[in-house]
Amino acid sequence: MNRLLRRALCTLAIVLFAASSSLEAQRLPLGMHPEHYSITLTPDLNAATFTGEETIDLVLDHPGRTITLNAAEIKFLSVKAGSQAAAISEDSSKEQATFTFPQELPAGKATLAISYTGILNDKLRGFYLSKTKARNYAVTQFEPTDARRAFPSFDEPALKATYDITLVIDSRDTAISNTQIVSDKPGPIAGKHTVKFATTPKMSTYLVAFLVGDFKCTRGKADGVPIRACATPDKVALTKFALESAEYILPYYDKYFGIKYPMPKLDMVALPDFEAGAMENFGCITYRETDLLVDEKNGAIPAKKRVAIVVAHEMAHQWFGDMVTMQWWDNIWLNEGFASWMESKPVAKWKPEWDFPQDDAHDLDTTLNLDSQKTTRTIRAKAETPDEINEMFDGIAYGKAGAVLGMVENYLGEETFRQGVHNYLAAHLYANATAEDFWNAQTSTSHKPVDRIMESFVTQPGVPLLSFSEASASGVSVAQSRFFLSGTAADSTQRWTLPICLKTSSKPDCTVITPDQTTISLPREKAASFFYANAGAKGYYRTAYTASQFKAIVTNVESALNPQERIDLIGDRWALMRSGQGDSGDFMDLVLALRKDQNGLVMGSALDKVKTIHSRIATDEDREQLDAILRREFSSIYASLGHPVQGESYSRQQLRAELMEILGDAKDPDVLAQAKDLTDRAYGPGARKDKDLDPILTVSAIAITAAQGDTALYDKVLAASKDGSDPGLQSEALRTLALFSDPAFVRRTMDYVTSGQVRNQDSWIPMAILLSDRETREPTWNYIREHWDRVHAQFTTNSGSRVVAAAGTFCSVEKRDEVANFFDAHKVDAAERTLAKALDNINDCIRLRTAQEPNLRRWLASQTKP
Repeated sequence: MNRLLRRALCTLAIVLFAASSSLEAQRLPLGMHPEHYSITLTPDLNAATFTGEETIDLVLDHPGRTITLNAAEIKFLSVKAGSQAAAISEDSSKEQATFTFPQELPAGKATLAISYTGILNDKLRGFYLSKTKARNYAVTQFEPTDARRAFPSFDEPALKATYDITLVIDSRDTAISNTQIVSDKPGPIAGKHTVKFATTPKMSTYLVAFLVGDFKCTRGKADGVPIRACATPDKVALTKFALESAEYILPYYDKYFGIKYPMPKLDMVALPDFEAGAMENFGCITYRETDLLVDEKNGAIPAKKRVAIVVAHEMAHQWFGDMVTMQWWDNIWLNEGFASWMESKPVAKWKPEWDFPQDDAHDLDTTLNLDSQKTTRTIRAKAETPDEINEMFDGIAYGKAGAVLGMVENYLGEETFRQGVHNYLAAHLYANATAEDFWNAQTSTSHKPVDRIMESFVTQPGVPLLSFSEASASGVSVAQSRFFLSGTAADSTQRWTLPICLKTSSKPDCTVITPDQTTISLPREKAASFFYANAGAKGYYRTAYTASQFKAIVTNVESALNPQERIDLIGDRWALMRSGQGDSGDFMDLVLALRKDQNGLVMGSALDKVKTIHSRIATDEDREQLDAILRREFSSIYASLGHPVQGESYSRQQLRAELMEILGDAKDPDVLAQAKDLTDRAYGPGARKDKDLDPILTVSAIAITAAQGDTALYDKVLAASKDGSDPGLQSEALRTLALFSDPAFVRRTMDYVTSGQVRNQDSWIPMAILLSDRETREPTWNYIREHWDRVHAQFTTNSGSRVVAAAGTFCSVEKRDEVANFFDAHKVDAAERTLAKALDNINDCIRLRTAQEPNLRRWLASQTKP
């Protein structure tokens, strides 16, 4: 390992070790818990401040003179318990305040009365300002540890309580909170009115929400529950599809969980400034505008899919996370993994033509690659400080946890698993739960070893590799090891208890293998014939077959494997190639064997990996030859699809767009000309009324054209990125700016996204795209280093770590050391693990290029035809 890199990683290890010694001090003292909060807030949207009056009913387990709770950016005016006034001491490093009373408070019930002031910050956390050109809004985002910025509180998930929320706001404004309004009265201040909300159920602090502004809503109802989809007045017309989604999803969940939606209403609110995709506040879900707003009639299917999936995810949280909450943040997967597993179920039933099972297979492949890196973590991992807790919201908590749940469901059967979910929820309503609570409920329901399966995946990091030997009369031998993408030798000491579902020419058969098991039975007549070891593509593992087994799979790939399984096969072969257990030429042979596949997402999965070969393995000379082969093999297939027609399947639309992109990248002259024509129409007069413009194909056409785009096109895209009338189209234009490869355009884009004209929540997106592309990476990196203060000023709580991650797309020792040294000297919040992964990625790319470029060159030579 390079000396500078070793020093950076050693420094990281020291920092983490030093922090661990005081982590427990971040937690609140034991011995007291809240029962009820009454909170009255008076925000001043012009001055960006608020005042608060709060009472907390709590129970003291023991007598004492001190009470400690969480508070940040709060100025205390007074704190009393009964007639006693407290002395107040604050520890900003722990985000805690301690109240010391003159006389001992007895054990039992007590009430704190707190007067304070706070700020409506611009950091998209706590109680903060969200702005449009027309006005300011006051909104909230509390997960995971920011309720303490709005009201002093016991800001830990297990310390649940009920809430009475009251807001004193300008007479022209309205307010939205977790429950329905029970009174709305003028005063007590001239020009104000007081809005009081019904008492909430028992819930965690991070799920409280209150929003102030002139929101307008579209109204509906499902299973007797009023539902609203709300936005700023200029965008309320774009809320109809989200409302329609929620009206389908809520009855689906009521039936699936066997527990009715528990709140008196459901509000979904799009916020102009919002860092997360969405937030599952109980009864009052908040969204980034692009994840709730879409043109119901003219929006592209991918945009509608995104809205439907995000709505389904957040609504699932009303049960998983809101009604039943993890005990502590180390089990955040009990929230995010469950919602990720659940999100595609209702929308796949509602819109089966949108191919959600293939999306799930693609997401699983992405997660397996993430978890196959040297720097990963267990699903349940220690997290105590706010930065560590923020880092837990990653692809492991969402993707891996959700995939493991899907694998167990596939093994048990949907109905058995559903009953286990119901039993788990019913046992912990309005309370907290642990991982063991869940898997014990599933084990007792199914009478199968779910506890051993789940524990082996929740407590161990990494991905199993199942390596098969030739079949015999007794079955198939299988060896377990931990798989690494990096080329590191597989770790045969780490093993799992896991279900394997084998697909043969007969019905798929699932069995559980243990760490000591080495043979899987097969019917005697199937022993020497085709089998696939991940039926349904639900298994959380990679597979390595013998040459003859793989040949049989490829022979039967189109007839015997469904689209999800073909995506899984592509992912496995790609991963094996990256780890050194395969050949880039062999992978290209698999791609060509699948070149006539009619499923757009299957083809997209294959061609995405070809693009990686093109950018990260191939030399300039290799690229010219590879482009020629791609034109030769795919041009006629693309031409055979013809022009888009009304009513064709989503899969066919996707297929056409994927083929256009790969051929455009390969400089096919006909495709370049077609892309230019579509781009001119898309940015020409009357584009939104052009019914012949296929929205999916047009996005690909614009991406192709922008790469070689001129000033005239750049200026049109820039103007579109400033048009907020449709947030989805605006966001698409912002991403498109990052596709212009000329260094002058790169600088213009970086100047723009760091100028304050782009919302902080979005400014990292073009930076990450520019860093990820071979043509634009170097000038972008130079700009970031030269203008760090300007770049850093755009970062929100989590967006900085995304830029750090994108810096991991370099592929040389020199750049690896630059990245390590730069971020060692320029710290980014909540990015320690992200930096380690970025450095791993660079090392992996260096190794991959060195190992696979000669193989690619040989394959290219073998493809040369007279």
